Amino acid sequence: MDLTLRSGRDYLVRIVERPGLWMSPGDLEKLSAALRQIAAQTLDAGSLTYGVFSGDKARMEAVIITLVSRRDGTSVAFNALAVMDVDTAPQPTEVLHLGLVMVDPDERSKNLSWVLYGLTCFLIFVRRQFRPIWISNVTQVPAVVGMVSEMFSDVWPRPAGGRRTLNHLLLARQIMAHHRQVFGVGDDAGFDEARFVITEAYTGGSDNLKKTWAQAPKHRDESYNAYCAVTLDYDRGDDVLQLGQMDLAAMRTYLAREVPKSALLGLLVTGALVALRRLILPAIYWADSTRPFSILRPAKDQKP
Repeated sequence: MDLTLRSGRDYLVRIVERPGLWMSPGDLEKLSAALRQIAAQTLDAGSLTYGVFSGDKARMEAVIITLVSRRDGTSVAFNALAVMDVDTAPQPTEVLHLGLVMVDPDERSKNLSWVLYGLTCFLIFVRRQFRPIWISNVTQVPAVVGMVSEMFSDVWPRPAGGRRTLNHLLLARQIMAHHRQVFGVGDDAGFDEARFVITEAYTGGSDNLKKTWAQAPKHRDESYNAYCAVTLDYDRGDDVLQLGQMDLAAMRTYLAREVPKSALLGLLVTGALVALRRLILPAIYWADSTRPFSILRPAKDQKP
């Protein structure tokens, strides 16, 4: 998937799926440079060394980048969503990790959250014939905890209304056992299964993302702020691991509450195009007599 769409009059959004598999080295470096530029504007000091910032082509093979730019081409925000194949029975489960979100300080409070947190999940949900998709989120920011809790279904943990299921627990165990590098958590970090809290989380490359309670952006609903204040130790550097799903209920909530009315039509058209490509291309390939299929070969290629 490589899509570009507008967000209002001032921004362009590009969604690039698994660029490490198909982008040229030059284009891949330009994309990574744009992400580093945004990070340099966002971080007060220091740098990040994990995931998409490492410059590792292999790391870019399992990510979906949502890049927001001004019309003049200046990159101002991104979300690096990671695709994790979690080892579960009877078959692996694909989990979309919401990943690292960064916004240029001059562009904050300009209603970009619907693009950075939900847009890519929505389009993948449409492409997968509306089958539920598991999502994960690791954060210490109350505003993000609240946003994820309100945008997706069956989210755990959350201050009220959620419940931990066996699926939540099994997925969390596998993520912490095999996918810590996705969100920059070191092997020495602990995990509290009862509360889904990662203790001493900032030791695996994400050190410069650690925030104090005063620095962490707060949510408009005070219950999320109170939950984080009580649950997380900000001096130690704790994170909460949230798991939830993008399903039909979450899609309705996203379209009704998160997407601006001015962008709704364009988003629906984009979703329709993604769905049509998923439906039509297989039919075209099926009808193409010039393409080989297993032991069957086009007549012109067969030897007498």
